[in-house]
Amino acid sequence: MINPFFKNTGPYNLNYLLKAIDLKDNNYLEDKINDIKDLNSSKKNEITFLHSRKYSDLAKKTKASYCLTSENFKSFLPNNCKAIITDKVLLHTAQITKIFYPDSITDNYDNTVKDINDTELKKKVKFGKNVLIGENVKIGSNCLIGHNSIIEKNVKIGDNCSIGSNVIIRNSLINNNVHILDGCVIGKKGFGFFPNKDNNFRYPQIGIVIIEDNVEIGCGSTIDRGSLSNTIIGKNTYLDNQIHIAHNVKIGENCIIAGQVGFAGSSILGNNVMIGGQAGISGHLKIGSNVQIGGGSGVIKSIPDNSKVMGYPAKDLKNFIRENK
Repeated sequence: MINPFFKNTGPYNLNYLLKAIDLKDNNYLEDKINDIKDLNSSKKNEITFLHSRKYSDLAKKTKASYCLTSENFKSFLPNNCKAIITDKVLLHTAQITKIFYPDSITDNYDNTVKDINDTELKKKVKFGKNVLIGENVKIGSNCLIGHNSIIEKNVKIGDNCSIGSNVIIRNSLINNNVHILDGCVIGKKGFGFFPNKDNNFRYPQIGIVIIEDNVEIGCGSTIDRGSLSNTIIGKNTYLDNQIHIAHNVKIGENCIIAGQVGFAGSSILGNNVMIGGQAGISGHLKIGSNVQIGGGSGVIKSIPDNSKVMGYPAKDLKNFIRENK
């Protein structure tokens, strides 16, 4: 379930898509494309993209019919996936995504919201003052919502959940027994764009946020929805205050993350990860299970299972202690 809340305007003729991004290729004049997805979730008659050697293993298994990629990476694609060569893979991917999902670029305020007293939810939810509810919102039993919170359109909340005051949620699936503390923003678009001196091009964000059972999100935290995949917080994971989780980040189960930690986009954490306060995790990394990261560390490389690291750049804890005696 990548984009249940954004309308797909396809299918489109492939040649039409390529002409729209000034990338002409008459070999595929009449081929129809149903959707654009990442390497892992794409299927036949869909288009995907490959821009980094880091994703070569996924590329070899993709079921997509077409892939935007560079000359250097086309050899990683299987026979079922035809390469469309470009030197602007990410920009062209963003442009095609915008064609399929034109409503995913902006995050204007939700003008469908109503006071909760004017909805059927007033009978099943305990709530504070000035609570607003958008369209296509479902809330389970025994839930609480604090003052001045807005549950915007396209949100599902499970049973026994507590939403604090001054919280904004949209484009999110929240499971049971989840606690979201005051001042959080969940499901807004991520920080994805391509710099241009005249007009920066925003990357469409068509994914959602999924928060699994028994999770706690600390005060003032921000969790961005995914771009071409989803942002996921695993079961029984606890986040401290003022944490930022960027688009497409996937955090495993039973993780403990202290305050002011920041995650750049598309990094993946295993289970039972512990991160000290004010650490930073760069994008497109894989952090294994049972990893411990010291406070204030800067993680710029992937970390294998069962490691303990600290410092900038983060290194094995024993080496860090030895070098800083």
